[in-house]
Amino acid sequence: MPGCAIASLSAIELALRLLGFGNPALLQADAEAGYIFAPNQLVYRFGNRLQYNQFSQRSEQIDSAKPEGTIRILMTGDSVLNGNNSTDQAETITELLAARLLGIKKQVQVLNASAGSWGIGNQLGYIRKFGTFESDAVILQIGTHDLLQPSSTSAGLKNNPLMPNRQPLLAIQEVFDRYVMPRFSSVFVPNSPVGGVPVPETQRFRENMQRFEQIVALVRESNIPLFVLYTCDRSDLLPVPNQPRFKSQFVDRLKALKIPLIDTHAAWSKLPKTTVESYFRDGVHPTAPAYESIADLLFQQLCTEKKLAACSLTNTNSEK
Repeated sequence: MPGCAIASLSAIELALRLLGFGNPALLQADAEAGYIFAPNQLVYRFGNRLQYNQFSQRSEQIDSAKPEGTIRILMTGDSVLNGNNSTDQAETITELLAARLLGIKKQVQVLNASAGSWGIGNQLGYIRKFGTFESDAVILQIGTHDLLQPSSTSAGLKNNPLMPNRQPLLAIQEVFDRYVMPRFSSVFVPNSPVGGVPVPETQRFRENMQRFEQIVALVRESNIPLFVLYTCDRSDLLPVPNQPRFKSQFVDRLKALKIPLIDTHAAWSKLPKTTVESYFRDGVHPTAPAYESIADLLFQQLCTEKKLAACSLTNTNSEK
């Protein structure tokens, strides 16, 4: 009987290992950005490739100096940009945009500096730490929820199974910690009240706009064009399109700062309901078709509408 149990557990462990459990992409605390992905990782989860370079970007290895003749774009954001475990590297927004840019340029790099639950303050911290990599453009992915989200800290790395900072001993252990325990906790452990005085939403928005303007100043110090990719939540569009809270104030701030906006909320509000329903796998995160749509929107505004000068420079594939 003990032998059968051991054999069964071994079979389960092997099956989970084949799915990628037991080898998560690891995070590490960072004084500037709160937390970042540990550099130089390559893991496979559920058949999806997740690669992080030496600068903790979900991108291939790069030189800090931009290679001659290359169009380089730095994108920063949260799990929407990152794609998480459910998205293969090739299906992330940055890789899809790079594929479109390769239609007009010979050498392209679209860098993906992101992590789950990053707020505007975390993006600011990353740019402070690493700079802008001599990019031809910087694109900030900012969602509806980001307008009010405080900067995330590394505190969750100690006890949040969704934010691993060390490898589990067993794949079974990871499944238990990541999926089983949270379910039991939600049933048997009552929610404790949040301590402290709640911060008014208007104050959080104002603080995030201060952080945002610090990013603007840093990027413009290097004379790099800055864009914002606004990603909406499912509730902003379904059951019917509605105006997200604080979006109008944010758009007014962008206009005052003369920052071009790529707006998924405006674009998707015009689509059939069934199409929009297919664009979300939960309340926030896009599906593969939605990522394709976002990449199309980015390419259209950056290159087709010629808002990014680097798209119009010589050295195109059509000139071979």
